[in-house]
Amino acid sequence: MKAIRIHEYGDASVIRRDDVPRPVPGPGEVLIDVAATSFNPSDIGLRRGLLRSVFSLDLPYTLGGDVAGTVAEVGDGVRTLAVGDRVVGRVDGGGAAAEYVTAAADTLVTPPTGVPLAHAAALPIAGLTAWQAVFEHAAVTSGQRVLVNGAGGGVGGFAVQLAKHAGAYVIATAGPRSAETVRRLGADRIVDYTATPVAEALDEPVDVVLHIVAAGARPLVPLVRPGGLVVSVTVPLRLPADSPVTATHFVARNDTGDLAALVKLVDAGVVRLDISETRPLADLAAVHRDAESGRTRGKIILVP
Repeated sequence: MKAIRIHEYGDASVIRRDDVPRPVPGPGEVLIDVAATSFNPSDIGLRRGLLRSVFSLDLPYTLGGDVAGTVAEVGDGVRTLAVGDRVVGRVDGGGAAAEYVTAAADTLVTPPTGVPLAHAAALPIAGLTAWQAVFEHAAVTSGQRVLVNGAGGGVGGFAVQLAKHAGAYVIATAGPRSAETVRRLGADRIVDYTATPVAEALDEPVDVVLHIVAAGARPLVPLVRPGGLVVSVTVPLRLPADSPVTATHFVARNDTGDLAALVKLVDAGVVRLDISETRPLADLAAVHRDAESGRTRGKIILVP
């Protein structure tokens, strides 16, 4: 089968399309005929080797953490899935940027009803990150003022919708290319960070900042009320011991319960899937280059 792999760390030129053996599902696993995977900004850090302290890759490494497809084969002990079932999930350890991938059966869920598999591939990593940021780490409640810093990406789009679903007043930072989409996703107010610094645009403090961009969150701390919270999904924010604001950083975990709950919200029409474009999997290196140059928005889906 074909797989998109890296054999070394570096720029987008290290991404290669290789012929590799089709994997065989082990006990508790299924083989998935991949209909789609997706691009995540964290893939750039993996490719560059910037995340080696967190994710140790066994090179050559097949990219791709999100998967949507159909079960092609089941391993020993699998009783919950059968050949032909539609599934979506996050593949721990990567490998979804290929024609086939194996995954633990208990990490997969049924995709939202009526949603194409290609669109369902947008859910796992971005959706889980936003879900855990909003409901677990920030514990957003009705009436809070929540600033989503970086609402134009995949995680940000989900975070806007989930915070709004929790009853928050949502302020979102977004550039001109993303502003209208972010507004449609439910943001109460848009701050165009390319025209006005966020600190100058806000005249009232916020209760929670959901920080979803690579830049440091420290300039946002003065915008948070005493007792408020900054949740970062990118880089840690270290504050003085006497700071009136709390900061936390996390890496999303694979959680089937959270993913299934997110699917229910999609089925109910509460959460929309913001797909910016669909590209051939063979173009993955070009997608990486586009993302690094700032020419991408929303969630990019890749199909074999």
